Amino acid sequence: MIKPDYSQPVPQDLGHVHFVGIGGSGMSGLARLLIGMGHRVTGSDVRESTNTKSLREIGAEIYIGHDAAKLGKPDTVVVTSALWPNNPEYLLAKELAIPVLHRSALLAHLASRGKLIAVAGAHGKTTSTGMIITALRNLGADPSFVNGGVIQEYGASSAFGSGEHFVIEADESDSSFLHYDTSVALITNVDPDHLDHFGSLEAFQAEFAKFASAASDFVVISSDDPGAVATTKLIEHKRVVTFGQDAAADVRVLDIDDSGPRVKFALASGDVRVPMELKIPGAHNALNAAGAVAVLINLGFDFADSCAAVARFGGTERRFELHGEVRGVAVYDDFAHHPTEVAAALRGARAVVGNGKLITVFQPHLYSRTRIFAAEFAQALELSDQVVVTDVYGAREDPEPGVTGELISSRFARQADVHFVPNWDDVPEVAASLAGEGDFIITMGCGDIYRMVPSLLGALEK
Repeated sequence: MIKPDYSQPVPQDLGHVHFVGIGGSGMSGLARLLIGMGHRVTGSDVRESTNTKSLREIGAEIYIGHDAAKLGKPDTVVVTSALWPNNPEYLLAKELAIPVLHRSALLAHLASRGKLIAVAGAHGKTTSTGMIITALRNLGADPSFVNGGVIQEYGASSAFGSGEHFVIEADESDSSFLHYDTSVALITNVDPDHLDHFGSLEAFQAEFAKFASAASDFVVISSDDPGAVATTKLIEHKRVVTFGQDAAADVRVLDIDDSGPRVKFALASGDVRVPMELKIPGAHNALNAAGAVAVLINLGFDFADSCAAVARFGGTERRFELHGEVRGVAVYDDFAHHPTEVAAALRGARAVVGNGKLITVFQPHLYSRTRIFAAEFAQALELSDQVVVTDVYGAREDPEPGVTGELISSRFARQADVHFVPNWDDVPEVAASLAGEGDFIITMGCGDIYRMVPSLLGALEK
């Protein structure tokens, strides 16, 4: 992986900007912003995606495959941690002395234009960020934003606004969130992850505490998540606001009913209680809403108005997203890739599927995460009726001997209900054979498993 280098100054005029890995969620959002600012944007990626297609529609020039001959003569090159240091476009840019910025450094530069609200956490970031953006817009503000997923209501993951706020999903995986000039820090949870980078749970928590302590205005953090509770004790800040089901939380979540496709609950602040119903399922989203509301009311917005504004959030792409229905079988896709996320997503799906079977097609992401959390993944996935496990999507990591999807499937208590299918082309037929009318199939993971959805729909038709 390419590590961020914050010693590289950001050019005063970015000029023609070339993105290596332009189809990624964070990179595509930044590319969209620069196109909106009038910059010429080019880029490359290993394959076509909805992000590359939508960027082309607004003027980006994109090549498939990484090739030094396609670099051209840009004024600035932007890279991401997902790249290998031997990437030919990256190496040529360094050889030609073209300024090379890590995406987090460019994001920090762009976000310095406004009052920065940075949302961090092992999971829940994209949804919480989307809730804050949607609410600010509905409250009359016009924030700039860069989110990790497309907000369905706006059809975009980023935009420049005329208001004072800039809302971003902050990446903790490589500690880049420490380099933002943050005004408001929201921490959804501090569930252990990226331990290959941090080395220990204590170091992971300490990094979140640094991020929170550096916020100039205030910090909002979960009162329920054990990692967040431990981190709160390390935060050095005079204004820490908590949210959750804990009775002592500043914004309390009450009476969660997650039995249907729309989660219902109430939020309380002081003596004021407001009933809420979201457009999306899952108890975890009630908690995400509480964190968003806590941010809004501490920015000075009315509590009831903030609750109503957050409730208008309609979801983001790749978060329990319906793609079609064939033979009475609904096919969904979800980004969940950490055991806690997987469990939360499946509980939400269970509330929607009703009496049908829940069939999960899970693609493990990263060899290190698969090795560390194999047992936890198995336990979370057993919330499904049937599970198909693919092989590991390695992303920025080299394969590890003995680490495959079977490391997860072998830990299932119900072996008859899990199927390790290492060959990609075999997966759709296996999953389709398990499904009948009224069932749900959900692809899950943050690699390229979403690309399997058309094949799944085709297999169901057969």
